[in-house]
Amino acid sequence: MQDEQEYINNLLNSKTQNQAFQQLLQEYQRPLYNHIRNIVLNHDDADDILQNTFIKIFQNLKNFKGDSKLFSWMYRIATNEALTFLKQKSKINTVSSEILQSKTIYNLEADVFFDGNEIQLKLQKAIALLPEKQQLVFKMKYFEELKYEEISAILGTSVGGLKASYHLAVKKIEAFVSTN
Repeated sequence: MQDEQEYINNLLNSKTQNQAFQQLLQEYQRPLYNHIRNIVLNHDDADDILQNTFIKIFQNLKNFKGDSKLFSWMYRIATNEALTFLKQKSKINTVSSEILQSKTIYNLEADVFFDGNEIQLKLQKAIALLPEKQQLVFKMKYFEELKYEEISAILGTSVGGLKASYHLAVKKIEAFVSTN
């Protein structure tokens, strides 16, 4: 934790800030992009949200209290940015978030950045049918291989509740894949 605090101090110090932020970008750009992409499913949207995420991280670093790890705090910002984006997009398109999710899944087939096969596409369709919280928990556990404790810190939910959400999500996905 001392190393992390020293790193945060470097991010806040005007003399070391640029180098420390470059290091932060280098270390977290790819995992945060993947996390955001798992939520929004669209490459261009994920890129835009990633930029907004790093801007928010930079602007709010002075408010970071250290109640959680820096990693968890940044993931929470990325998650909130992605969910806010989806809500705004569904509002702008005057459709429900479920319909927007369905359209996004079908657009995924034409996405040049999606290199999945038919089974992976079916998995994405099954995930799209889950409630938002189950989607998040499943994606963070299954695709990003985060531990329940890390997901708990990011989403602010108990580990027991996350385990139950994940279990329900897996059952629903298995049922969808076996019947479709």
